Amino acid sequence: MRQALSGIVSKSASPLKTIMILAMAMTFVVAGAASSFAAKSAAIVVDAKTGKVLYSANADGRRYPASLTKMMTLYLTFEAMAKGKISRNSPVVFSAHASAEAPTKLGVKPGGSVAVETAILSIVTKSANDSATALGEMLGGNETNFARMMTAKARQLGMNGTVFRNANGLPDPGQFTTARDMATLGIALREHFPQYYGYFAQRSFLYGRQRINGHNRLLGRIKGVDGIKTGYTRASGFNLVSSVNDGNRRLVAVVMGGTSGGSRDNQMASLINAYLPRASTRGGGDLVAKADSNPISALAKVLLPKHDAPTPDEKPVAVAEADTAVADDATVAQGDSEDEDTAEAETPKLVVPAKKVKTVIVSAPKVATAQVVAAYAEPAPAVDPVNTASVPSGWAIQVASSPKQSEAQAFLDNTTKQARKVLADASGFTVAFDKDGVTYYRARFGGFGSKDAAWKACTALKKKKIECYAVQQ
Repeated sequence: MRQALSGIVSKSASPLKTIMILAMAMTFVVAGAASSFAAKSAAIVVDAKTGKVLYSANADGRRYPASLTKMMTLYLTFEAMAKGKISRNSPVVFSAHASAEAPTKLGVKPGGSVAVETAILSIVTKSANDSATALGEMLGGNETNFARMMTAKARQLGMNGTVFRNANGLPDPGQFTTARDMATLGIALREHFPQYYGYFAQRSFLYGRQRINGHNRLLGRIKGVDGIKTGYTRASGFNLVSSVNDGNRRLVAVVMGGTSGGSRDNQMASLINAYLPRASTRGGGDLVAKADSNPISALAKVLLPKHDAPTPDEKPVAVAEADTAVADDATVAQGDSEDEDTAEAETPKLVVPAKKVKTVIVSAPKVATAQVVAAYAEPAPAVDPVNTASVPSGWAIQVASSPKQSEAQAFLDNTTKQARKVLADASGFTVAFDKDGVTYYRARFGGFGSKDAAWKACTALKKKKIECYAVQQ
């Protein structure tokens, strides 16, 4: 660089000319670093009704998930709730390890606990790392085993480009994913657990006397956006998975590697603006996010190509900061958190461009079956590959059916209020089914270990003049 500049800047050059030439040279250096990072960005837009890919850019490139990792933590939490293994009120105990996680966090002391629902809300709003770890330890016994469960579940869902190493997404060089896989997970969360999906639309919640606000700035600003999750570390850049539902069309879009929260949000807004009108108004039959029925591949530890791996040392902060060593992003350093508010002192104004985005319309490529190189001793249960949402195994009771999910949920809420003691250990959920081209929603409570237990609950509900019958899942 010095030789190049010396050839450009002559000894006779005026001071002003010299400054201008040096400024131009520095501009090229900064631009080169920025373009290197831009090459690591990724995005995808998927029609959530049909599975058709409407837009794709580096969708299969390996990326760091950051807090998008918590989407799988919540998937396994919802699965445990749906199967009646835990309930909204089950206590989540925070170990010393969980309590010591880096911010952002809820701040529960070692040995303390919160309800499952509080842990969920702290994850979808504050992106609490300690809550995610505590849930992982609760469900997996320890975080390492839970990470195995997360990866096994990813394989079952067809997420062949993802490996999880922890429950919260804090930096780990062995934890990676793709934009396509995150879209698959986003669709699966809604399709398999519609009874719990509403948590992702939560913009704030009360924790004691404290109002905790969420990081997802598109909620309430872009019509139809109802979740799902933000993510940020210095290595990953700014990530976002968004679900959009305008009543007739549904999209799941992913943006990864943004240079700022504002630019990422603006890119997501542009994608939604451009592609929501192109989404199908039909569909809604078979599930888009189906489980892999092959238990061997579900247990596989996938072998990904060595190229196209994220390289934290090329991040844009390397231009302005001296801490460019790769080790900085492989450890939890000060400021290397999941806190977007810390990363950006001011929230950039959200701009929804009217100009159309240049697009690349592609079809989802066929992914070869991953080679099996390891098997986990305790795989997570498979998602039911049926035409309805994944529901609890065993026995359940049904209290209503409605063409509107909101009405079915209202039946569940009212029934819970009227019969709290009867349903103390049960979990409410809705199950979608199609009849004569119309989608209906069954309102059910699961978690009954036997036919007799379900019948007994129905008998008690009928005494309260609540219609009910028992069904085996």
